[in-house]
Amino acid sequence: MSRTVRPARRVGLSLPPWIAHALRAQRGPVPWSAVTRGALAGGPLLLAAVLADRASLGVVAAIAAMLAGINDRPGSRRTSVRRIGVPALAGAVGLLIGTYAGQHLGAVPLTLVLTGLGLVAGGVSAAGTVGSGAGTQLLVTSAVGAGMPLPEPGWQSVLAFLAGAGWLLVLRLVLPTPGSLTGDSRLDFRFDGERAAVADVYDAVAALLDAAGTEQAGARRAALTAALDHAQDALAGPRLRRYASSAAERRLHAQYAAALPLGEAATALAWAEQAVPARASEGPRRLAAAVRGSVHAGPLPAPTRTEPALRALDDALLHAAEAFDRGRGRDLHTRRPSVVSLARTVLGAGGREYGLRVGLCFGASAAVAQALHHGHWYGSHQHWYWLPATAVFLVKPDLGPLVSRVLCRAAGTVLGALVFAGLAAVLPRPEGLVALVAVCGALVPVAARHFAAQTTVVTVLVLALVMVGGEPQASVSRIGETLLACAIVLVVGHLPMPGQRGGGVRARIDVADAAAHAYLAHVLSESGDRAARWKLRREAYRTLAEARAAIALAAAELPALARHSEGADEVAAVLERLVDTTTACAVHLDDTGRLTPRHTDRLAGLRDELEERRGRVGRHRTLA
Repeated sequence: MSRTVRPARRVGLSLPPWIAHALRAQRGPVPWSAVTRGALAGGPLLLAAVLADRASLGVVAAIAAMLAGINDRPGSRRTSVRRIGVPALAGAVGLLIGTYAGQHLGAVPLTLVLTGLGLVAGGVSAAGTVGSGAGTQLLVTSAVGAGMPLPEPGWQSVLAFLAGAGWLLVLRLVLPTPGSLTGDSRLDFRFDGERAAVADVYDAVAALLDAAGTEQAGARRAALTAALDHAQDALAGPRLRRYASSAAERRLHAQYAAALPLGEAATALAWAEQAVPARASEGPRRLAAAVRGSVHAGPLPAPTRTEPALRALDDALLHAAEAFDRGRGRDLHTRRPSVVSLARTVLGAGGREYGLRVGLCFGASAAVAQALHHGHWYGSHQHWYWLPATAVFLVKPDLGPLVSRVLCRAAGTVLGALVFAGLAAVLPRPEGLVALVAVCGALVPVAARHFAAQTTVVTVLVLALVMVGGEPQASVSRIGETLLACAIVLVVGHLPMPGQRGGGVRARIDVADAAAHAYLAHVLSESGDRAARWKLRREAYRTLAEARAAIALAAAELPALARHSEGADEVAAVLERLVDTTTACAVHLDDTGRLTPRHTDRLAGLRDELEERRGRVGRHRTLA
């Protein structure tokens, strides 16, 4: 009698999501451009103010430059105007309100004002990345203005704040990116961010074609969506004129528009779950190289035309080659959100839950800070802004899961305070502290890869700034205040709230559901308006990506919070398959004018599955 011996199975150590997220860090090349801007921003501004004997205004300007540096993300110069400028304006408003409220209001009225600001800022933060940055700066600067009185009038502090943020924005607009001054585009580096973003789209199309028929196809399709979102944002930034005003920009618009049918064909090929010939990805890669070098595309290899999706890919390549040569493009196939839709987001379930959470945390931390301040618990340290300002970064859901933020913030603050205590004991004042501010400003873009690392750098930078402004060394008290803020946010973050929890995730899912069905309805109507179809397809995939990001953050919360978004990932997966199937249907209809039984059966099955899963998000489920 024989016996089959099974190999021993490895048992891997699986960390809970809320711990794994705290240990996860972003990867990528060092952003040398942002490092250079960070070194030239806060440090020189502070040095100029110290030499002019206006150190306090230099501190305000350097704080503004630091906050602008946190919002200085990769992308186009045009996008940076909104990404840096809008939060800076909100920060100036917060500083003005906080300064005058701190001077003229007592403890209770001031707490109520700051709580109201928290409610508003939290709701606005639900509107997107720029809204989140604006809400963060509004609250941080209002806490600084109220809790760190300055000798200058409030309007001077506001001007210094705008000057600090404006200086970094000027550096972002005028300094060329390393490597952009070579090749044919060396005389026009204004669009290097847009050029890189559009080239990444073509590379993502090629990667999706290579992955067709493999398990990596889903991840590559998500990467294509991210690349298209980034390119769309890079090209659709604020402008003085309605359309592109230069030949180079018009050419980039045309190259982006030419990538949309390529992405559509590639998605249809991936949906078919069949491998495609290797030469199919050569054309998109050559187009990517042409975009980066700002040269003509040249001859492109034609793929085989054996099925509708491959014929669509071939047609899209021919269209791209023509667009590259002519360079005529205006429409970015994007929908700008209306005031009504933004108001619906801010005032909806997600915005209300977000605003209530932020308002309670910010108001409670401000109240505790003032109680400690008036009770003389701070000793020689009289400024009480650190506690509420810390709570702002801890309570922002879009910055990461709650426990992950708390752990990283606590660890980063302790390490940063200890590092600064050691440096403050040996550095000369004020020149050594000014140099430390410049070094920390350069490190902020690199440290942004992990919240704990960013907290460490920012802690050292802020402690150096306030010491230059005349405040005594306060590392120990900063550690205590940070730990107290962590406790407040943990308690408030788990309090029961009016309405149903997980409103932000449900709101994202509802928006993605509506966008997916609008796209499906347009395709099934067999409309010949391809521009409208591409707009709807972009909106469907973008809203799905936003929903996926919100779901991933919610899933990494503690189980008591994560359960409120259970089932959302399954709904999002069905919606993704529905949008992919809709794209495959659109390509097939263009070629044959009718759908196959496989298409119709898949659509019917997905719609039934979606109807079955809809409404289950956050419900407690048991196994039957």
